[in-house]
Formats: sequence, C-alpha cells, structure tokens
Amino acid sequence: MPRAKTGAAKAIERLVEELLGVPLPVGLRAWDGSRAGPASGPQVVVRRRRALRHLVWSPGELGLARAFVLGDLAVEGDLTEALRRCWALAREHGVGIQRISGWWGIAAGAARLGAVGPRPPVPAAEARQRGALHSRARDRSAIAHHYDLGNEFYELLLDPAMAYSCGYFATGTEDLAEAQRAKSELICRKLGLRAGMRLLDVGCGWGSLLIHAARHHGVRATGITLSRQQRDHVRRRIEQFGLRGSVEVRLQDYRELSDIPYDAVASVEMGEHVGAANYPAYTAALFRMLRPTGRLLLQQMSRGSTAPGGGAFIESYIAPDMAMVPMAGTARHLQEAGFEVRDVEAMREHYVRTVAAWTRTLEERRGEVVRLLGEQGYRVWRLYLAGGMLAFEENRMGVDQFLAVRPDTTGASGMPPVLREALP
Repeated sequence: MPRAKTGAAKAIERLVEELLGVPLPVGLRAWDGSRAGPASGPQVVVRRRRALRHLVWSPGELGLARAFVLGDLAVEGDLTEALRRCWALAREHGVGIQRISGWWGIAAGAARLGAVGPRPPVPAAEARQRGALHSRARDRSAIAHHYDLGNEFYELLLDPAMAYSCGYFATGTEDLAEAQRAKSELICRKLGLRAGMRLLDVGCGWGSLLIHAARHHGVRATGITLSRQQRDHVRRRIEQFGLRGSVEVRLQDYRELSDIPYDAVASVEMGEHVGAANYPAYTAALFRMLRPTGRLLLQQMSRGSTAPGGGAFIESYIAPDMAMVPMAGTARHLQEAGFEVRDVEAMREHYVRTVAAWTRTLEERRGEVVRLLGEQGYRVWRLYLAGGMLAFEENRMGVDQFLAVRPDTTGASGMPPVLREALP
C-alpha cells in the first residue's frame, strides 16, 4: 500500500489514541501526504515534522500554538468548528489539554516519526515580558504588545468608532457598528449622564465611549490609556469632531490618578490587565475618582479558576500577564473598595456575535492583515478570535456589566428606586 495511505498521519492518530484515549475529532493530513481521521469537516495539516518537536519541547497548548503560529501546523476549513469538535470530545471523554503533557509518550512518538531534534524557534510574535510582574514599566510593555500593533490594523478590524470590547445586540438584527453604538449608549444611560457632568474612562481604548458621551450627552470626558497609538488616535478624533475642551485623553497609569473626583467613571474591559494582586488597588482608584453618589460602570470579562489568564496562548501572544476575575470576585472587590453594586448584566452571548463579526472581517481582508501584521500576526489573530468566540459560546468565559455607586456618608445612593424603569 502506498505510504500516502499508511504513513505519518496514521502514526499520529495512534499516538493521540495512546496519549489521550480518544479518536481524532478532525481530519488529519501529514507532511508525507498521508491522511487519517474524518474525511469531512475541518482538516488539520501537519506540514512539517517540526510541528511535533514543538510539543516535545513545550507539551500542551503552548507547543500547539507555536506550531500553528509558525505555520508548521495549519487548519483547512472552519477553525472554530475544528476547536469546537476538540472541546466536545474532551468533554465527552473527560480529558483536557493538560493530558498532552505526557512528555515521554510525545517524545517516543516523535522519535518513531523522525521528528526529534533541537528546540524549534519561538515565533517572533510571542511576547517576551521582563521586569517585576505588573510593575508600571512591565504593564506599559504588555499593553504596547497588543494595542500598539498599529491603528491601521485596528481600523481595518473594528467598527468605525473603533470599540474593542463586547457590543450590545439588543434585537439581534444589528450590524457591528450599530451594536457598538448601542453599547456606548447603554453605558451612558446606566451612568445617568447629563450635560455638564464629568466622566472618567479608565482604559479608554480608541475613545469610542469618550466621543459618544461628549457628542450625545454633553459631558466633559477624560480618558486614560497606556497605549501611545490609542492616545494619538483619540486626539485626532477630538479634532475631527470639534471636541477640544470637551474631551481630554492622557497617557497615564490608573495608579497615577489624582484628579478631583468625577460625576461618573467607566472602565470597559481594562481590569483584565491589572493583575489579581493589584485588583484591590484598581477598584480603590475607581472609588477614589468618584464623588459621593457618583456611578461606576465596569465591563469585565470573567473566567473561573482554570486558566484565569486565558491560557498559555492568550498569555503568550495576546495579553501578557492578563488575569480575569470571576464574576463573584469582581463584585467582592467592588464591595470591599466601598461601592454598592446595584446591577449586573451578563453579556456573554453578545460577545459571540461581536467576535464573529471581527472574524469575518479578518478572513475577508486577509491580504491586508498580512500586509500589516505578517503571516504570523494573521495566524495569531485567526487562532485568538476562533478560540475566543468558542470560549464565550460554551460559557468558559463570560463578560458582565457591573453598575455600582459610591454612597455618601449617610449611605444614600442617589439611585432611582427601580433602575430598569428609569432607563429610557
């Protein structure tokens, strides 16, 4: 029988069965042309023996991610569906990615396939953090790794307002731009913004909330970010919309805030970057920046105790030093800082739609993405969005909006008796 039918793919299939005790959930094609696994649906392509060496040297998720980012491992077809099948099989058989850490079994299998050798190269796209965890210099480096890829890339990927957070699909018929406007408007309404009020946005991104609040609610808005490219973009938007004097953006760490307290504070998907140990200092800073009876809107991604940073791939390629606080933990931190939590709205399904929209844009405009980020950068984002969408879909990650208030010295909140009825 020709090698193409009995070669490396079948050997890899046997190795998977030996190590994990499960059949291949997707089709497999190896470097020698051989095939194994299901013939329909997504197909994993092991282009080079070096893909197996990544697993020998870095067993588990990181080794697989490195092989994918370097192009030694590829997926033809729907990447999200491929990951969905793998997770479904893992749940059915009670196995996880940690089971791939049987080093001797991987090494023995790689040796039989002629794939042993020196440590393969680490992709250039992988973050290399230095310094003390969550020092100010290291936090600036972590933010720059992800957010300073270039405004041109994010302008390509995101909606026109450049909101890089979960949109709000109230009816399910909205496009991405409408959903992001709806999210900004929802935040403004929950904060009770009125003309002349002062708003602080901690981790303001590319300024979508700042600009919306100033244009549509007449507030004086201040945003802080650690990303120079984000700051520069917001400054251009301020000039574009004639908002000088109404909107200000600063390159500043939340630990450096010393302003006169604001009427309202928002922080949208920024808390994931502060680190578990620093979260009490973060919520204390948000509390300090609010006047009594002022409201806080905190939009926060969440995850349980397993991979609170999102896993080896996310932490190495997307958000170094990231830590997601479980929903109950976020509420506890807010209460311990002195806030009264008044409302929590789960938005997990909205993130599935949001990431799906970003994924369509990424794939439809692949050539432009490769021009801006290179092939490695494109593969990083393809894997990031596919895995992220599935994590929200399967409730392995969540996202919630917390509305909290700083009570005055008498305990008064200034909140309406029925919040939902008070929202227009």
